[in-house]
Amino acid sequence: MDAESTALVPPPGCPAHGTGARIPLYGPEFAADPHAYYDYMRQFGATTAVELAPGVEATLVTDYTAALQMLQDPASFRKDSRRWRDLKEGRVPADSPVLPLLAYRPSCMFSDGVEHLRLRQAVTDSLARVDSRRLTQRTQQISDYLITQFSSRGSADLVGEYAKQLPLFVFTELFGCPADIGDRVLFGMSGMFDGVNAGKAAEVLVQATADLVTLKRTKPGDDVTSWLMQHEAGLSDEEMAHQLALLLGAGAEPLRNLLGNTLHRLLTHDQYAHRGGLISDALDDTLWDNPPLTNFLWHYPAGDMEFAGTKLGTGELVMVSIAAANNDRVLTAARQSGSNRAHLSFGAGPHACPSKEIARHIIVTAVENLLNQLPDIELAVPSDSLTWRPGPFSRSLTALPTRFTSVQAVQRPTTQQSRQESPAREEFVAPPRKSERGGLWSSFLSWLAK
Repeated sequence: MDAESTALVPPPGCPAHGTGARIPLYGPEFAADPHAYYDYMRQFGATTAVELAPGVEATLVTDYTAALQMLQDPASFRKDSRRWRDLKEGRVPADSPVLPLLAYRPSCMFSDGVEHLRLRQAVTDSLARVDSRRLTQRTQQISDYLITQFSSRGSADLVGEYAKQLPLFVFTELFGCPADIGDRVLFGMSGMFDGVNAGKAAEVLVQATADLVTLKRTKPGDDVTSWLMQHEAGLSDEEMAHQLALLLGAGAEPLRNLLGNTLHRLLTHDQYAHRGGLISDALDDTLWDNPPLTNFLWHYPAGDMEFAGTKLGTGELVMVSIAAANNDRVLTAARQSGSNRAHLSFGAGPHACPSKEIARHIIVTAVENLLNQLPDIELAVPSDSLTWRPGPFSRSLTALPTRFTSVQAVQRPTTQQSRQESPAREEFVAPPRKSERGGLWSSFLSWLAK
């Protein structure tokens, strides 16, 4: 058998093997080695017929040039999922785990044209007001708080105990959530992306953001929620609630994955052994090779068309494989020449991520703080024993077990003066007892107030 015919063999364990069926983007086989699937898909051209979940069909764009063309052509490819043909015609299971993410909401991610411009401008202008110094300080404080939960133990799961929680905390703070609302926001975001009763979790998140809007109408603050509310775009309460749910959810889940995947890269690649000055490099390499969102950026053709050699029908679900496009051979030369930001991990075109600089800032700060406090941290298990969460959209580990020299906790400064003298670093502080009534955010706020 020659090399070309060998390349056409589906990855081991692929349920589509030899059947001509759509290639599934879920299950343990896909999670274990998605790039084997992408390599197989490329043999068929720029697009491939896939299944996102049982009964949910889509066309996946794996070619970088084709993906960029689609993302930059909002006239031909729309974002409003009320156009989704299969959903309108009842072919998508009502309990499908992908619906909480793909079903329409009145937010900039699901809008087109003038309406998208109005909502997007409000979001962009509000996020632009985030002060980088405040962001650094808050990220370090949250990082310190999380590290104190495991630093004296000498071991930690950096996914469950650090990467999963830190972005949730940072965004909850940036949006000015008080304790009770913050606890529900964290619950909603975690549940929606983890797929555990995702529909209920989405409801909790939207209701929490609606309550936050009601609060900020009467008590505005120095936070993204208040700035968004005060924007000249004049967002309604419903638009505010869904915009906040979008920003909180879309910010927290990708950042969770990006932080975990960057830490994974630092701990498993020899080139980062000394780590000094290499955190930004590890972050960029992760965005290229192991992006936090692998298959996302959904669109719907505005009419029947031929695209990249494939016939697409009006309202057909088309999605970009960010991971496959980033590793397209056409980008090899650009990446080697130093064009390190040409990847699609933050999207492109009118719907590109509006908070990519905030995201980079949070990740670099969180990684630096962790490595400064636990400089000898290392992987506690063989790297090939690590497992990845299944699912079509995200790329993240189920756990990242590590070990390090345990650190003795010290008492937290209790006066306002001592806090002002060391605003950016409050290391190795003994954690409080978790309130019986409060949740994660309440516990952090109690710790911060001491």
